[in-house]
Amino acid sequence: MKYEFTPEFAAQMDASDPLKSYKDRFLFPTFTKNPVRYFTGNSLGLQPKTTREKVNLELDDWAKWGVEGHFHGTNPWFKYHEFLTDASAKIVGALPKEVVVTHSLTTNLHLLMVSFYQPKENRTKILCEAKAFPSDLYALESQVRFHGLNPDTDLVAMHPREGEHTLRDEDIVAKILELGDMLALVMFGGVNYYTGQLLDMETITKAGKGVGAMVGFDLAHAAGNVPMKLHDWGVDFAAWCSYKYLNSSPGGVSGMFVHEKHAKNAALPRFAGWWGYDKSTRFQMEPGFVPMEGAEGWQLSNAPVLGMAAHWASLEIFDEVGMDKLKAKSELLTAYLEFILEGLSEKYAEKCRFEIITPKDPKRRGAQLSILVHGKGKSIFDAISEKGVVADWREPNVIRVAPVPLYNSFEDVYFLGKYLEEAIVEQ
Repeated sequence: MKYEFTPEFAAQMDASDPLKSYKDRFLFPTFTKNPVRYFTGNSLGLQPKTTREKVNLELDDWAKWGVEGHFHGTNPWFKYHEFLTDASAKIVGALPKEVVVTHSLTTNLHLLMVSFYQPKENRTKILCEAKAFPSDLYALESQVRFHGLNPDTDLVAMHPREGEHTLRDEDIVAKILELGDMLALVMFGGVNYYTGQLLDMETITKAGKGVGAMVGFDLAHAAGNVPMKLHDWGVDFAAWCSYKYLNSSPGGVSGMFVHEKHAKNAALPRFAGWWGYDKSTRFQMEPGFVPMEGAEGWQLSNAPVLGMAAHWASLEIFDEVGMDKLKAKSELLTAYLEFILEGLSEKYAEKCRFEIITPKDPKRRGAQLSILVHGKGKSIFDAISEKGVVADWREPNVIRVAPVPLYNSFEDVYFLGKYLEEAIVEQ
């Protein structure tokens, strides 16, 4: 497609956008004096307009029923997580029994690693990315120490090649093969939070399973952003948050995936809790843990209903649209932003240059572009913020921008470019 950096072109693209109506189903911030151009769905998604209705329904049922709401409420609380299962499974490419919504992201990763990181003899090492989100690194380090091992030797963290910003998939595979039977777990972020790089999860999984390792992913920046096929790829486990691209409230409830090949393995080590107990006999309160089959068996506590209600409101939208349509629009929208940034960089090369450190290949990125600003990056960021752009600044000189296909328009991207140009000129 031939893009144009003009308001007319942006308006034309929006007019022909099959998803244009969905923008009206979200609430936009009102804290700025200018209309908000919101590009931080990679940190916290916008609130669907139906969220308040969903949450208020449960508040009303709580008021009406008290404890009896677990069984007699409009959406009985004792099985509330089940209402979210099918839509969640579609988002990550899983069977319903492979998915459960529960707890928070890092909690879920810990619970899963208790099961799937089992170092024995020479097989002790975890392979990860050096520039993973800090919470992941802390979790991995603590898991290694939990087994009495040393993160300095048993946590292998990969860096990009010198002079590059992102990992190469072939380098990850080569490292997996190099570690071979020393490798207990491969654990990466599906999409890197800083660079926006989408890893080839299928290839990484195949390589990891080929040397006998377990393979898991943190999908915080992938869920609701890119289509996935966790079941078909043979991924052992994964977890994701719901408050970024999934628009499900600050600190919203997390999702968890466990492949069906592990569904009936009651012998897997796990930290057990009551809500993971076989639901047919759960209320008999018997000693001795009997796990539910599938991902539900990793639950600990009963559902945080109010957080799940917010999540449900967003999942209904995703179920309507589907990940394939979202990805199709996302590629167009992100490419338009890329086109504008490259044009500005060329036009104002002497004053400011934008280096996009996110992969250029649309199949290796989601909605986010990470822009390394060679010039007065912070002053440019502050200038566009004053005009209503909500983006994300990361040290030392990176602006993260995520044009989310559900609620961002081509007009939004055009105005971002316009404000960037004005900020450069005004320097």
